[in-house]
Amino acid sequence: MLGIKQEALAFDLGNDWNQKKISMLEQKDLIEDDILRQISDALKIPVEAFQNFDEEQAINIISNTFGDNACVGNPNSTFNFNSIQELKKLHEEKIALYERMLKEKDEMMARLEKLINK
Repeated sequence: MLGIKQEALAFDLGNDWNQKKISMLEQKDLIEDDILRQISDALKIPVEAFQNFDEEQAINIISNTFGDNACVGNPNSTFNFNSIQELKKLHEEKIALYERMLKEKDEMMARLEKLINK
């Protein structure tokens, strides 16, 4: 619903995670508290939002937000977004991802240097 790819979430969660593990997690009915806290931290969403999630209510919100007129090819469609703002948001997300990747690279280099120096 947030438009976050499984690979991106796995990257945010750290080395023990991958796309397949996220996919299997999505299929579970019950998620352990410690894992839920990790995901909550990574997504910056309170744990309570997951615990109190109501799929039907979320679908209603999406339906009411976009409605039947928000269809591709419908000349009467109304789109309520600012493309410049969306582009800026995507650019900022890309920069944040790049910075996280650089930080992880630096951490890996430091670990490698420690191993080499042993």
